[in-house]
Amino acid sequence: MYRKVIGLTAAVAMAANVMGMGTAAVAADTIKIGDINSYKRLPGHTIPYKNGAVLAIETINASGGVLGKQLELVSRDDQGKPGEAIKIAEELFTSDEVAMISGSLFSHVGLALASYAGQKKRLYLAAEPLADALVWGKGNRYTFRLRPSTYMQAAMLAEIAAKNPAKRWATIAPNYAYGKDAVAAFKKVLMEKRPDVEFVTEQWPGLFKIDAGAEVQAIEAAKPDAVYNVTFGGDLAKFVREGALRGLFKDRLIMGLLTGEPEYLDPLKDEAPEGWVVTGYPWYDIEDSAHKSFVEAYEKRWEDYPRIGSLVGYNTMLSIAAAIKKAGSTDTEALVDAMKGLSLDTPSGSVTYRAIDHQSTMGAWVGTTTVKDGKGMMVDWAYKEGANYLPSDAEVKKLRPATD
Repeated sequence: MYRKVIGLTAAVAMAANVMGMGTAAVAADTIKIGDINSYKRLPGHTIPYKNGAVLAIETINASGGVLGKQLELVSRDDQGKPGEAIKIAEELFTSDEVAMISGSLFSHVGLALASYAGQKKRLYLAAEPLADALVWGKGNRYTFRLRPSTYMQAAMLAEIAAKNPAKRWATIAPNYAYGKDAVAAFKKVLMEKRPDVEFVTEQWPGLFKIDAGAEVQAIEAAKPDAVYNVTFGGDLAKFVREGALRGLFKDRLIMGLLTGEPEYLDPLKDEAPEGWVVTGYPWYDIEDSAHKSFVEAYEKRWEDYPRIGSLVGYNTMLSIAAAIKKAGSTDTEALVDAMKGLSLDTPSGSVTYRAIDHQSTMGAWVGTTTVKDGKGMMVDWAYKEGANYLPSDAEVKKLRPATD
């Protein structure tokens, strides 16, 4: 089923060649899009993102571009540091003359770029940062987000958790914006649906500094009926291995935010957890024609299968092209107005950027993990429309400052 996976070094080189990184200045008849991401810090996620973005730009340009011009992606690495991301953003606008910036993965970096965008009145489309504050508590006129937020995905899981008899819950999440928001959202939604539940312990390991054995022991000591896991990357792998070794997952409901995404599930191979309820991306089983076309094009272009980052990168560039076309120019204020209420079709279905909070309605897949042929997979999944898991307009007005 899977094609040969390209090594990360080759993927970076290929993407760099496509986007003209390190080459002479491009022709003046292009529209430059600034791309900021943590390519060296978390390449397993960000390289697929870049590949998806490149594929979208190639497809758009092959069809004539936008406003009669070709799109060009100008990529920079933020090293996972907020200060570096802001410095790069300023350089992209002043030296490279990009029309807007996009990308980023880590929530603390995304929040820094959102603050920069609001202060400098520059347009920023946050592709992947999931912290709720990005469009609510710290939202502003110039920041939009594509991916379903922590609140949205946590609400999807809480909906299922509420139907389970489990009453005593434990949580484990990285101790930074994304993790804190993910736990707060899950607790809020679940307790609204099930006032009888209680959270008996909360574990907050440092990002990529987890002491998995100690965390598992602490959770086990609290004797929960169920566990809500928000760790990812290397932290997730360590938690899964220690939890399995110590029997933490036996006869318990385990939920995992993002755990079903190929970026995090695939590296576990036959150690992938069985029976967890997760959000993820079962790209291999999605039969929608638009999505199948995307997968075929991606595999042909990169000789690799897509990850969730690939889809997000693709949808990000589709969104930018649609906004430029709607605005009829690359003027920042015109683009911001165009982004509000912007609707477009993507391989994951129709997406709308809500005018009230600039959050897109892109949804997520929710299912159960299993192991097939030595590989973690999602089964019994369903696609959840993002619009169904967002707060009402009245609630958003309380959450978001009046910046528009």
